[in-house]
Amino acid sequence: MASSAGLALCGQALVVRGGSRFLATTTASSTAEKKPQENKGEDGQPVEKGSDTILASTFSKSGRYFALTDDSKRLILFRTKPWQCLSVRTVVRRCTALTFTASEEKVLVADKSGDVYSFSVLEPHQCGRLELGHLSMLLDVAVSPDDRYVLTADRDEKIRVSWALAPHNIEAFCLGHTEFVSRIFVVPDHPDLLLSSSGDRTLRLWEYTHGRELHCCHLASLQEPAGPWSDKRFAASRITYWSQDSWVALLCDCIPVVCIFRLDAPGRQLVCRQQLSFQHRVWDVAFQESQGLWVLQDCREAPLVLCRPVDGRWQIVPETTAVQKVSAHLHRNWAMLEGSAGVNDGFSSLYKATCDNMATYLKKKEERLQQQLRKKRHKNPPPGPNGQTKKVKSGEVPWSGPS
Repeated sequence: MASSAGLALCGQALVVRGGSRFLATTTASSTAEKKPQENKGEDGQPVEKGSDTILASTFSKSGRYFALTDDSKRLILFRTKPWQCLSVRTVVRRCTALTFTASEEKVLVADKSGDVYSFSVLEPHQCGRLELGHLSMLLDVAVSPDDRYVLTADRDEKIRVSWALAPHNIEAFCLGHTEFVSRIFVVPDHPDLLLSSSGDRTLRLWEYTHGRELHCCHLASLQEPAGPWSDKRFAASRITYWSQDSWVALLCDCIPVVCIFRLDAPGRQLVCRQQLSFQHRVWDVAFQESQGLWVLQDCREAPLVLCRPVDGRWQIVPETTAVQKVSAHLHRNWAMLEGSAGVNDGFSSLYKATCDNMATYLKKKEERLQQQLRKKRHKNPPPGPNGQTKKVKSGEVPWSGPS
């Protein structure tokens, strides 16, 4: 899947990626910029050359490490304090998602073929190890906060919960989505709860170790019947969480709206509180614990805005020093982002095509019957004026009488 611009936050570290480059900064200090250019991985294996477009990226839990994958089949690992490239390793196939384990000892990488590989962080030049596989394309991967479970989401509507130490042992399946599962997110301060989104336009809450669905929110029902996206197919491209008051922000592809929910953990439900609308396409959103909700949008004059709850209502706050500083960096490096203007996350290609086999069968049956009828008429022509039929030799034109 192609990837549009993305945003990653951890502590005060902030990374904005677009195309084959990313801009790393903080809300308080210096900036670093990196464009991967190596043609071979650190393991010495040749790399299939692509456009170097970054497909996925993520911070480790502490923010000490940052990893990304690109369409040249590379996994690139960085240390962030200070910024330093630790390794460039090859992956078997183009990747769709990646995450660090809670212990930060491994990076888990999910790919299009349905496999999950683990790569060591402590030994940054070690090759990857196959951990588990699906028969369907994987779209997201996550780990439980205690590193006990690996959770995977695939195109065939399934969420699988596997044991991390023995991935062939499956703890549970979370079943209920009717289209591909686009995103999954384990709630950090409620480690037994999982959020998932899908091409079926729902956001669901699970008790994942038991495969039990606790709540289902139909996103289309949040919009007025005549709303601009009430009849569209869409999937969530981002789920992000703010532990302050248990806020959940949901961004859907191709829709300039961010849905804000409150997670009611004791009540085991999600409560929709607000919809934030934007004039420009929203590329990505992410919460920062000390700031609020950062929104990356397709607008050169204001590429990054910050939202906070004011008297219970979320709204864009006036530009702070941090917003001005990061926006200035993005303005100077706008070329890396503007190429993402016409790129989407490719969710539209994941919907399964439907075929009306009965209509096709009936049409072909009617064609066969008509063809048989024509053959029958040609073999047995209708009787002439005297009630007799005359066989016509091949190449001979039958006489029709005087004109």
